[in-house]
Amino acid sequence: MKKVSILITTIVFGFQFSSCQTNTNNKSISDKKPMETSYNKTDEEWRKELTPEQYHVLREKGTERPFTGKYTLTEDKGIYTCAGCGTELFTSDQKFDSHCGWPSFDSEIGKGDKIKKIKDLTLGMSRTEIVCAKCGGHLGHIFDDGPTATGMRYCVNSLSLDFKKDSTGTK
Repeated sequence: MKKVSILITTIVFGFQFSSCQTNTNNKSISDKKPMETSYNKTDEEWRKELTPEQYHVLREKGTERPFTGKYTLTEDKGIYTCAGCGTELFTSDQKFDSHCGWPSFDSEIGKGDKIKKIKDLTLGMSRTEIVCAKCGGHLGHIFDDGPTATGMRYCVNSLSLDFKKDSTGTK
């Protein structure tokens, strides 16, 4: 019985750990090409403007390790923007704690025109990748298992976001 309990715990933890991940290795992956977009920046310009970690996530579709992102537990009021181009993507009112290790949101700002959804078949799974519609930066993935009224969970890398705190300073 004890072995079954350990096996189940291991399987559940493994599923939760991989639920938002694509690649947790911070090294550049040679077989993945940087995101192509009409946003007029060269690869060299992106490398100069972003940290190496941001470049890996936004341009090479990497993933930060769970529970390490600076916005995972943020509760301040404000707007979350794309770290690549500044496009407003999410509000703090759309954020919730999904306990998955990455910032989670139940919807996006606007009418679905800020974030592009792309079928992702990597890692032997069928998921939906989310990217910034303006600059093509990889944000994370979207799942239909959210606990809020929308039923959606936008699982987003903190490295792909910036945060503009509400000037009133209220929570």
